[in-house]
Amino acid sequence: MAPSAVILDAEGLTLSADEKAFFREADPWGFILFARNIDTPDQVRGLCAEIRDAVGRDAVITIDQEGGRVQRLRPPHWRDWMPPLDLVACSGDQAERAIYVMYRIIADELHQIGIDSNCAPMVDVAGHMTHDFLRNRCYSSDPARVAAVGRAAAQGMLDGGVLPVLKHIPGHGRAVVDSHYDLPRVGAMHADLSAVDFAPFHALRDLPMGMTAHIVYEALDDAPATCSAKMMQVIREEIGFDNLVMTDDISMKALGDDLIGNTRAALQAGCDIALYCNGTLADRIAVAQAAGPLTPAAEIRAARALACRKPPQDVDIPALEAEFDALL
Repeated sequence: MAPSAVILDAEGLTLSADEKAFFREADPWGFILFARNIDTPDQVRGLCAEIRDAVGRDAVITIDQEGGRVQRLRPPHWRDWMPPLDLVACSGDQAERAIYVMYRIIADELHQIGIDSNCAPMVDVAGHMTHDFLRNRCYSSDPARVAAVGRAAAQGMLDGGVLPVLKHIPGHGRAVVDSHYDLPRVGAMHADLSAVDFAPFHALRDLPMGMTAHIVYEALDDAPATCSAKMMQVIREEIGFDNLVMTDDISMKALGDDLIGNTRAALQAGCDIALYCNGTLADRIAVAQAAGPLTPAAEIRAARALACRKPPQDVDIPALEAEFDALL
């Protein structure tokens, strides 16, 4: 039977007996780690091994390691990184190389501890009204530059054996509220969205995985993109992204508090996998049951994504660290 169409998290530094039993029975397609799951390199390696042992396969384990405010691995065991918008600005015409090197080092840090995916690159286009929760996580206000830098970030991860997750498809840069707490609504015309917001995602449509945006594009639909069949049609046809689509966290307030309804609405709209984070074990069980197994189409996309998970290329990390410092 196919794995459950969910990506779930763990409560702490190790799995409880109840979590192990649940993961064994529900068989989530993948997992995500947060700061509460991170202590030392050995501890994270052990947790990843526990997770994979529970489901009996080499399941994808992802994390948010963008740099800046959004990074779960931090000193003293891992390097701290400046916000991507600042990095791109200060590295000038060397930005693509700087971002590549940064994410190649990040990929090495992740791969060393058993994490084989990263929720990046984030190719939302920054605007003058972009909410602070997102703005310095962006790369630029120029769609072409965003796409080029996003490509460099993705390649750095792929070269390091880590699957990138393109986000937040089809674009979150026009959000003027934080979707963790409110539902952003955008009134821009379809033509403007296509020319600016959708453009970097179209350029990177070959990447193995993408994450949705909890945002309403009023010119296209009145439902959040995550739960909108019309927006999934835009993602699949206009943007041309036919690889694995996971939701952003379905517990975010932009979607309301109905976890079961959010899960079903997202999957019925055409998302392949529902991401659910920071809930109780009972809620994780309920979400997995609501999701059910991967559809046949999602299984095909999931297999394509896993085929992109290659062993890391040999690299001299100290030399890359010295190059990165020189680029800044």
